[in-house]
Amino acid sequence: MAKVQLDTMLPIPVRRVLRKLGQDIRDARLRRRIPTAVMAERASISRTTLNKIEKGDPGVSLGNYANVLFVLGLAERLGELADVRTDTVGLELEEERLPQRIHNSRRSGRKSNA
Repeated sequence: MAKVQLDTMLPIPVRRVLRKLGQDIRDARLRRRIPTAVMAERASISRTTLNKIEKGDPGVSLGNYANVLFVLGLAERLGELADVRTDTVGLELEEERLPQRIHNSRRSGRKSNA
């Protein structure tokens, strides 16, 4: 799929978030004073791919983003993105489905006569 087509298919908020992620990755690399060639080598990617990541390119695989975050020491935070404990919408929907009352079944109150 062409890059232009992929970019136009993504919602604007998604494009913004990817761009911010790329900028944050670039800033983290610069704060650590890691040159692009070294970063690309450590993440087992090309410098071109690293450049795309730092621009927030949606065509780069999540695995490549994860490798770069690992090199920066930030990979564990990737696993927290969709953590159930921080999924407020999911938790609210689950709470709405909770029963209002709990009924005891007749069987649970009786003892067997065996």
